[in-house]
Amino acid sequence: MFRISSVLALSSSVLAAAGCAQSVAGALLFRRFRKRERSPSAGEQPLPPVTILKPLCGTEPLLEEAIESFCQQDYPRFQILFGVQDKADPAIALVERLKKRYPHLDMQVICHPGIYGLNRKISNLMNVLPYAEYETLIISDSDIHVRPDYLRHIVRALNKAGTGLVTTLYAGRPAQNSFVQRMAASQINHNFLPGVILSRHLGRQDCLGATMALTRSVLESVGGLQALLPHVADDGVLGQLVRQKGHDITIADCLTWTTVAEQSAPELIAHELRWGRTVRSLAPAGYAASSIQLSLFWALLTVLLKPTSRKAWIFFFSCWGIRAITARSINQITGEKAWWPLLFLPLRDLLSAGIMAGSVHGTQVDWRGQTMHVTPHSARKSSNRHIFPETKDNVPSDDLTSTPSGRALSTLSGSNFP
Repeated sequence: MFRISSVLALSSSVLAAAGCAQSVAGALLFRRFRKRERSPSAGEQPLPPVTILKPLCGTEPLLEEAIESFCQQDYPRFQILFGVQDKADPAIALVERLKKRYPHLDMQVICHPGIYGLNRKISNLMNVLPYAEYETLIISDSDIHVRPDYLRHIVRALNKAGTGLVTTLYAGRPAQNSFVQRMAASQINHNFLPGVILSRHLGRQDCLGATMALTRSVLESVGGLQALLPHVADDGVLGQLVRQKGHDITIADCLTWTTVAEQSAPELIAHELRWGRTVRSLAPAGYAASSIQLSLFWALLTVLLKPTSRKAWIFFFSCWGIRAITARSINQITGEKAWWPLLFLPLRDLLSAGIMAGSVHGTQVDWRGQTMHVTPHSARKSSNRHIFPETKDNVPSDDLTSTPSGRALSTLSGSNFP
């Protein structure tokens, strides 16, 4: 028994050391990434007009601030299309306020109830896409905050030879200074973010949902938006489809921020379980390997296996110190000033380990009131919500906004989707 515990303690300490090394490498690579970030100079590149597609569903903390950051882009010509599926959606009033604040911008709200598959976000985007006037498309989630040079960075990355899809790194931005939101942001900033940039350095090319930028022709070549309808992880699937066509996925040289809005521990756990089960369904081996980054979990396991060992305790606190230093470094780069969450890094790793365990033994995910079960290739829906067929006759005409070009409702019929 003593020999078994010694072997397990040695194994967990090796994993903890590897996790610390990964943490250091990820923080250094992230710092290098931000150092090369600079605003593209005028005349450096062609600046084609772009269309930004933003699916909306109700209000959420910092939503107006996030959307307004897109209104403040330093870019000559762009269009912003907002998609909603309910004419009573409170997000419409928010967009109308911004339209009055920025009357010179081409902003439109497309309200259409059509649902064509299990992923309602993709259905929302399918309703909006026919109103996109430009070839370059940028799909961005509603909770993403950007800097004024965001569009210039995206276009510059999309102009790189061989690039078919552009995405961005993102950090967590708590809506409030609450313990739950700080824990959620810590997962993004101190585990996810350095892990992504390290895996990128090792050759992986993943698409992150914060930004999905591509041309209309590339989107059509992979089967259009409807190819993403059966999938919860539409960003990951889109990345796979683009890679299968021989294109590269490029990360733009800019950082974005996602609002962290969880109000309670159960909400945080449900959100991270959805994320974990979705990632595990797409890349089970990679998801399992990501457990290495939980260095404090492995170091604590070493202590539990050798509770009387002074070396085990020294090792644990050493790992904690290394993780705190790298986390603080990342906080400085992302603009996060709070230091007290560093005291709870061991708790954060324990929670992440529990999330990973729960992700392995379940398939159910909850997303904006919709319950589904993820599988390696698609999602199965648990609820009995009606799905509208893609026909003109089933779309109430008063649920669709008009556009300056006067396009008829028939542009939304099934055969005309991308």
